[in-house]
Amino acid sequence: MTNTPHEDAYDLAALDIALAGTPFAGNIRYFPSIHSTNVEAMREADEGAPEGMVYLADEQTAGRGRGAHSWHSARAAGLYVSVLLRPRVAPADILWLSLAAGLAVREAVRQVTSLQADIRWPNDLLLGKKKFCGILTELNAEVTRVRHAVVGIGINVHQETFPAGLAPIAASLRSETGRAWARQDLLLALLQSLWQEAQALSAHPAGAAANILSRLEGASTWIRNRHVHVDEGEGYSGVTAGLDPRGFLQVRTPQGLRTVLSGGVREP
Repeated sequence: MTNTPHEDAYDLAALDIALAGTPFAGNIRYFPSIHSTNVEAMREADEGAPEGMVYLADEQTAGRGRGAHSWHSARAAGLYVSVLLRPRVAPADILWLSLAAGLAVREAVRQVTSLQADIRWPNDLLLGKKKFCGILTELNAEVTRVRHAVVGIGINVHQETFPAGLAPIAASLRSETGRAWARQDLLLALLQSLWQEAQALSAHPAGAAANILSRLEGASTWIRNRHVHVDEGEGYSGVTAGLDPRGFLQVRTPQGLRTVLSGGVREP
């Protein structure tokens, strides 16, 4: 595809046809501009919106990443989407859904562009050393069950340049390949892959988790033998030593093995 960003509109009717057999068919809500697709998805989920609702925007004015980070959401330059799921997993296991979403994005990008993205735990996707995709998973849960989860995904597609502060660390599919890619193709491949992951996780949580862990080992250079700095607490550095049985990253430090529970991971 050689669409320019201005021509790269979504065809919702075609998406509905292509997504037949998934809960996403007929459930895509499109916004030319919105504050945050995740905020809207969580609000409607709390009001009883069904599993499979998709919140798609051409622009976010208050896009969010993990922690207190914002997500730069230039108009029509990226894929900005949030998906409402109701996975049958324990709240303590919800990290597996977030990790599976990273694998779903990686597979969609591979299908459409042939690029092999690197996953930086837990759910940043990189091309080389530059980030082009971030994922934010939010949930509403009781003690023993997840009421709903919203998986928000932002993919830089058409950006050729970035604001000064982001330029050294950000990439897009276009900046890395020199060509345009249709957001429609990416969205379709992403939703199909994400639904497969979600179904597997709900059907056999333990087996799916083991499978996700195994695939991450081959999809990420950050999980083992990588010198990293962890932005957690006062911060610390060490060498990554795989994932624990819950999916959390382990880092071997001079003081012993530590488990990264919520901090960001970067090169020292």
